[in-house]
Amino acid sequence: MVGIIDYDAGNLKSVEKAFVALGQQPVITRDKGQILAADRVVLPGVGSFGDAMKRLHQYGLTEVIRQVVEKGTPFLGICLGLQLLFERSAESEGVEGLGILKGEILRIPGNGGLKIPHMGWNSLEVRPGGRLFDGIGNGAYVYFVHSYYLKAADESQVAASTEYGTHIHAAVEAGNVFACQFHPEKSGDVGLKILRNFLC
Repeated sequence: MVGIIDYDAGNLKSVEKAFVALGQQPVITRDKGQILAADRVVLPGVGSFGDAMKRLHQYGLTEVIRQVVEKGTPFLGICLGLQLLFERSAESEGVEGLGILKGEILRIPGNGGLKIPHMGWNSLEVRPGGRLFDGIGNGAYVYFVHSYYLKAADESQVAASTEYGTHIHAAVEAGNVFACQFHPEKSGDVGLKILRNFLC
């Protein structure tokens, strides 16, 4: 069972729909028992880093997420869900992230008149050997919606990157923890392939 963590952070239904298309019966929940019992856990999300961390604390989900990761359950963060896994964000100064992975979230520089937020399709530079990107060629296009980006402390954990005003760490893999800054659930066949790889 795929557990999709509900902390009032949006895009839950589109993530649910993508997993249903892959033959799954996902459960949207904030019930700790259901989350801990899931075979796979997904942390989606759109919105503000600070507000999201406040809600995770409010619903008692921060410790549950750490327990899921510690027990080795495959865990996928999507968009804001990726950012929350890291230590801090320039969007919400003084707010601590989950700190499961090392790195920080920075604002995309508006170089050369680039539109912020970054909304649209960008190609990925895929690192060979990444499990999420098995069978996906370098240069594959995925869909982004974000104003802040990840700078991971450990480059060996970066599974894919892209360029938009700066070098963006677009996906990470670290043991049983996976995360994408882009939206696989909105990225067509490539996105479904990424989600299918997560299920394997």
